[in-house]
Amino acid sequence: MKSVPSRVTYWGFGHQRTGYFCILVAVASPDDSARLRPGLETGPTTVTQSAGSKAQLTLVGEQTVTTAPEAMRADEISRSVLFHRVIMFVVAGLLVALPFLQGDATAKWVFAAGLALYAASFSWFIAAIKRDPAQYRDGYLYPLGLVGAAAAYAGVFYCGVFSPAPAVVVLALYMNSLVGSSGYALFVYVLCAGMQAALATLVMTGVIVERGLVVPEDWALQSQFITQALIQGTLLATYMIGRLSRRSTSEAFARLEIAARDVAQRDALLHEARLELERAAWVGNPGRFTDQTLGSFKLRHILGRGAMGEVYEATHVDTGECAAVKLLHRNVLADPEHVARFAREAKAVANIRSPFVVGVLEVSLEDAAMPYMAMEQLDGHHLGVELQNRRCLPMREVIELVEQVGQGIDAAAAAGVIHRDLKPQNLFCAQTRGEASVWKILDFGVSKLADQSGVLTQGQAIGTPSYMSPEQARGQAVDRRTDVYSLGAIAYRALTGHPAFSGNDVPMILHDVVYRVPVRPSALADLSDDIDGVLAIALAKRREERYDGGRAFADAFVAAARGSLSEELRDRGARMIARYPWGRNLI
Repeated sequence: MKSVPSRVTYWGFGHQRTGYFCILVAVASPDDSARLRPGLETGPTTVTQSAGSKAQLTLVGEQTVTTAPEAMRADEISRSVLFHRVIMFVVAGLLVALPFLQGDATAKWVFAAGLALYAASFSWFIAAIKRDPAQYRDGYLYPLGLVGAAAAYAGVFYCGVFSPAPAVVVLALYMNSLVGSSGYALFVYVLCAGMQAALATLVMTGVIVERGLVVPEDWALQSQFITQALIQGTLLATYMIGRLSRRSTSEAFARLEIAARDVAQRDALLHEARLELERAAWVGNPGRFTDQTLGSFKLRHILGRGAMGEVYEATHVDTGECAAVKLLHRNVLADPEHVARFAREAKAVANIRSPFVVGVLEVSLEDAAMPYMAMEQLDGHHLGVELQNRRCLPMREVIELVEQVGQGIDAAAAAGVIHRDLKPQNLFCAQTRGEASVWKILDFGVSKLADQSGVLTQGQAIGTPSYMSPEQARGQAVDRRTDVYSLGAIAYRALTGHPAFSGNDVPMILHDVVYRVPVRPSALADLSDDIDGVLAIALAKRREERYDGGRAFADAFVAAARGSLSEELRDRGARMIARYPWGRNLI
């Protein structure tokens, strides 16, 4: 991994009841990540690329296997390559030895031609799958199996149907019985058993003359029949052992996959729990501004605290209305960029009118000595807490989440605002007495105003890596479809119990966001193919391939969940999966 001149900004702290979170920032170079305070490197992260630089990320190692079927397929490819090496050695030895062997000349050269044809076909197949493992498909296996069986039984004809030659066929049959396609394995067995039976019958009935190296001249017909029956039994037993071995290996891989998924899920939950502990470290304690008045609000205890600022629980001095007041530390006020970002957040949120976005009650004047922003105080909890408690949510609740947050995304976009940091901790389930709970979008601290040039974040990759869009990871331009991607990643996490991308190594997470496709959702949870397709569109690597807005994504998601997805969207999802296959590296 090449180092990139950058600075890493860590976010987090807040309060579970009020659901408001402020910004924490720690600056470090990627090369200095090992020197960061323990636990800090796993926080939600913003990677800011220096102007003019480009992140150059390279894939480390070979193709990553993410599911049991993929592991079995990779095992087949590896086994095929190894078998090819053995076969090439055997073929070379036979071709060298054949001129010095006795026997029927015609049968000898037919055998030699069969060996050469099979060696060429197998070598072409191995070269193809080495270039592109996707070339390992049934369409190529069938003709290869046919050529291999023909070459093998040309050898049996040359050596004799009662010779040890069929033992070589047994070995090849076992290897072919281990493949994933049960149809192909059966095809090879029937082909081998049929050729053996046909050739033996023709020889035993005298239709063709036995020209092999081993000719049972003194064998009674009964002995010949018993010998062939034993050979047929051996072929059948080989086929059955191969298929049973394949099934046991597949089951073992599946159990291993389940165990690995459980470990990864526990790691993700521990990671999220650690973030919550960091956020809650200062909750309920008095701060430097406790009992002081800012604007119309008197500050109470701290709801969240960090290197950049604090969030206080507050009440309106006249009405007693509760609020969450966000303000910056005095030592941060000397940095014009941080002050400008704070002012931009206040402006962004104040212009949004939606029940699904946190409401702004009051904003300080631009030239205020102590900038602050007062927002509605919410009772409830954020999505991160919900996912820690239940790991994943039922479809009904995810539908409600996607519908409401999708409307919030569109409302923000209509006001010219792109959030850029949607994640479970920024989606709050606000509860009101006598009314249904409502999902609200929080923390527009890294939002982008669509009508501004974005000089504060030009050339920067800003957001939380696990939910960051590919264009954000590249430091490119964003629009509302960027937030659609993040909502798709949140829906993926809520449905499957697994983040689309996770880990403690921020550069590798960003690499995966850009160059990898997550595991198929239906491989992790009981979900339909339509849900797979809808999420594939939302998580497309190029934003122009995603839904045009949050409501469009929500409508497609609801239709897929209810089994009423249109053929147009179903085809679009299938094309997207073909373009970005689940669980694959794209480089």
